[in-house]
Amino acid sequence: MSDRMQRVMVWDWPLRLFHWTLVLAIAIAFLSSEEDSPLNQWHMLAGWIAGILIVFRLVWGFVGGEHSRFSDFVRPSGLAEHLAGLARGRVEPSLGHNPLGGLAVLILVTLTGVTVWTGAFGGESGEDLHELVAWTLLAMVGVHVAAVVVMSVLTRENLVRAMIGGTKPAGRHPGARDARSPGAVALLLAGLAVFAAVYGVLRYDSQAFTPRATEADEGQSLTPGFTREES
Repeated sequence: MSDRMQRVMVWDWPLRLFHWTLVLAIAIAFLSSEEDSPLNQWHMLAGWIAGILIVFRLVWGFVGGEHSRFSDFVRPSGLAEHLAGLARGRVEPSLGHNPLGGLAVLILVTLTGVTVWTGAFGGESGEDLHELVAWTLLAMVGVHVAAVVVMSVLTRENLVRAMIGGTKPAGRHPGARDARSPGAVALLLAGLAVFAAVYGVLRYDSQAFTPRATEADEGQSLTPGFTREES
């Protein structure tokens, strides 16, 4: 039996595209956050892209593939048992997000959204809050990465590979079947949400997707990392 036949589909392609695009947007936003950074002109653009991705994820959480939906992984009742298993070093592999992973998704989505919001609409008076939320986001990203490594070891599954290819080993999940794929209506709704978000951003900032130095937008700083120095 081929390796592909021994694996079960878990993550749909729009979710995986969202995940890695958001990783890239946050990384660029952070690296470009100082005025003297060679990437500074990408700072605002990366922030807006992160915001649009959050709009997509919120919609996809209701209409996306089986394991992309909030109803599949928001399970507060299972959190205590999962944490107890972690403390013992014995955790059963989860086909989708485990209870702690589901909580991490909600926290990261919320922090990213608040970071973009405070950067876009907070003005100079909101820079301190923006910076605080942004650094909190980056700390949570670090915790998330560490948790992925730990869970990959404990469950003997490569979770990074799963988020790239979308599949997990069938042998680790007896009786599991391929996740239900998102339908055409789901893709249409998500596409409309992204289009509406892009339209709204351009109405607010006509140069949102044009690389430009942050100093060109006095009072706005859209990213994880540092706010602009005052002139």
